[in-house]
Amino acid sequence: MGKSRAKPPILTLAPEQEREALDTLKRFLEDRFELQLGSFEVAEVLELFTKEIAPHYYNRAIFDVQNHLKERFESIESDLWALEKN
Repeated sequence: MGKSRAKPPILTLAPEQEREALDTLKRFLEDRFELQLGSFEVAEVLELFTKEIAPHYYNRAIFDVQNHLKERFESIESDLWALEKN
């Protein structure tokens, strides 16, 4: 069986945002689990979250926005029907 293709990240961060995320993750792992990870290891953990977990949050956000817009458009449609003249 061949090597599977690497999954591209669904979201990317600006360099400064990525540095902040790496710093936050590194600090969290040290404080909470007493793990002293180097830059490459922390970057791998962030990459895992970016490729495997972030898409679930992204898709949920899209779903929530779709529902919000659907409700809003239904409200607008109702308002337009109220303006109709007989």
